Amino acid sequence: MKIRKNDTVLIISGKDRGRKGKVLQALPKKGKVLVEGINIRKKSVRPKKSGEKGQIVEMPGPLSISNVKIICPKCGKAVRIGYKVDKEKKIKNRICKKCGEEI
Repeated sequence: MKIRKNDTVLIISGKDRGRKGKVLQALPKKGKVLVEGINIRKKSVRPKKSGEKGQIVEMPGPLSISNVKIICPKCGKAVRIGYKVDKEKKIKNRICKKCGEEI
């Protein structure tokens, strides 16, 4: 999965289209991400102790990774991501497809 935790992303479709946010959690098996302040859902929470009241908590819901684009920290644009393989160190580095800089 090309999007990781702490990346800044732009929402490209859905009710929050055009908004930016930081990725809180990546869910690669489901192909989804949780973005801070985006796709807010209300969830009822039962009381934990006797005498305590239940609450309605707002929390972000998962978004499909096809609905987000990463924002390049160098050029500041919403871009696609490519990989550059370093054969000596045997690692893959993510690169911006527009400016070619490492992300």
